[in-house]
Amino acid sequence: MPESDPSSSRPAGAPSYEPRNLPVPVPPARNGGENWFIRALRALFGWKPNIARADLQDVLDAIGPGDSGFTPDESRMLRNILGLRERRVGDVMVPRADIIAVQQDIKLGELMRVFEGAGHSRLVVYNDTLDDPIGMVHIRDLIAFMTARATANPEKNAKRKKPLPAGLDLKAINLGTPLSATKIAREILFVPPSMRVIDLLARMQATRIHLALVVDEYGGTDGLASIEDIVEQIVGDIADEHDEDATPEITQLPDGSFVADARAKIEDVIAIVGNDFDVGDAIDDVDTIGGYLVTRAGRLPVRGEIVPGPDLFEFEVLDADPRRVKRVRIIRLKERRERPREARKRNEADGMFSSVATSPAAPDGKSPRNDTGPAGVRQP
Repeated sequence: MPESDPSSSRPAGAPSYEPRNLPVPVPPARNGGENWFIRALRALFGWKPNIARADLQDVLDAIGPGDSGFTPDESRMLRNILGLRERRVGDVMVPRADIIAVQQDIKLGELMRVFEGAGHSRLVVYNDTLDDPIGMVHIRDLIAFMTARATANPEKNAKRKKPLPAGLDLKAINLGTPLSATKIAREILFVPPSMRVIDLLARMQATRIHLALVVDEYGGTDGLASIEDIVEQIVGDIADEHDEDATPEITQLPDGSFVADARAKIEDVIAIVGNDFDVGDAIDDVDTIGGYLVTRAGRLPVRGEIVPGPDLFEFEVLDADPRRVKRVRIIRLKERRERPREARKRNEADGMFSSVATSPAAPDGKSPRNDTGPAGVRQP
């Protein structure tokens, strides 16, 4: 039995092979920016790179989440990502009426109160009005400023009979200092409402500024958009530890009427009030009951005003300010309210019958006869 070569890992008796210079496969060179895989797909299936988006959308629409290999959450986020290109900043912004902002001369003590009530980490800072913004203030910068002012000298603190906890002397902080004197206001982005959301996201990433004011063509403030607002367009609502359940309330009163927050969705109002609360095609134009109310009135109604609603309903404005409606009462009418055209037709019909009933009779007691026929031709 032949002995195996101890210097070789080949088993004894195994056939020997002479080493050969085998060619190493090399991916085909790029041609006009296309790699070999794309060219193969194009040749075999007629695939084109610019239809990948449409193909993915068709797949998501044609099959269920389980059949595609994606979880329901993955499918939902993929759909949202595909639709992000068509969304504009004006679609995701917080409206002007809901912006919480502070004036640049606000005192630090008051600023702390605003931060506590707002529950936000960033607040818009303006000069005289919200149409004259100068930037934003971050709560971390405020805390850093106050910590720097309260930090005591370590040597002096060590000599104290009772050293200050954490070396901080909170009495050294002047809560009456105006915000403008602290120099902690940061820059803010200014964008038009027509800007694509995906472009704003890229700009926020590049500038590291995560808050943008939405301004109109005249420079007025329309709304506010944060990076969280954009991310929520992909993953859905994000609620942190400080977010409260802010679902607008719709409550029914003992008399059968309903009191609704003007921000309540029309679909939610219909679900609670009933399907007879039919707003027609307006459901495609406005989202909230407040928006529908303004559309019905043709202007911004004032507090206490009664606005006609759908056939069996009317609205009473319970709370409003010069910028928006806040609370509205929905009243169900006992009888169907006539529309102006229907009322006009009924009045015309009543007038016609009334004129016939009061027409003078002929001397022979017969009703007067019209002696003209068609086209005004006198009959024999």
